[in-house]
Amino acid sequence: MTLALTIDRVSSPLGPLLVVIDAGGRVRSLDYGDYEPRLHRLFDQQYGRGAYTLTPGPLAPHVRDALDGYFAGHLSALDAVEVASAGTPFQETVWRALRDIPPATTLTYGALAARIGRPAASRAVGAANGSNPIAIIVPCHRVIGSQGRLTGYGGGLDRKRWLLDHERAHAGSVPQVFEGWALTP
Repeated sequence: MTLALTIDRVSSPLGPLLVVIDAGGRVRSLDYGDYEPRLHRLFDQQYGRGAYTLTPGPLAPHVRDALDGYFAGHLSALDAVEVASAGTPFQETVWRALRDIPPATTLTYGALAARIGRPAASRAVGAANGSNPIAIIVPCHRVIGSQGRLTGYGGGLDRKRWLLDHERAHAGSVPQVFEGWALTP
């Protein structure tokens, strides 16, 4: 059975984003427009070549609204966005843990490994982090090297720095209630 997915290009302060959703409105991928080959490579690894179709179409409004809210400084706007991926059980564990890292906060690969109960697996955590198909929403940009350095980011270190700076600039202004748009579909 072929997985039918919809892909849309969305403008952002970081350039165009490629957002892939499934029929249920869950985000399957979010990557940068200039990294489209990476998106296809990760999908081939996760789902298998030819096991999915990507059809251009409009992004689900609740996902667009959440992304707009995040970039406007409402950092928790992405919390309610449902995601789905097809990683290994270990990758899925890491990706779930990434969503628990609060905005404007960073963790080292080692600390994330300890957090998931695998303290000796910091390199494996790094590899899983690097295979994350859902940038920004699954915030792999919040993971840094052991010396506090910005290391590896699929969208480039300039984007990682921008995301962290954006979150720090808005960390004190996360409203409890969002007016004008819904967080859930």
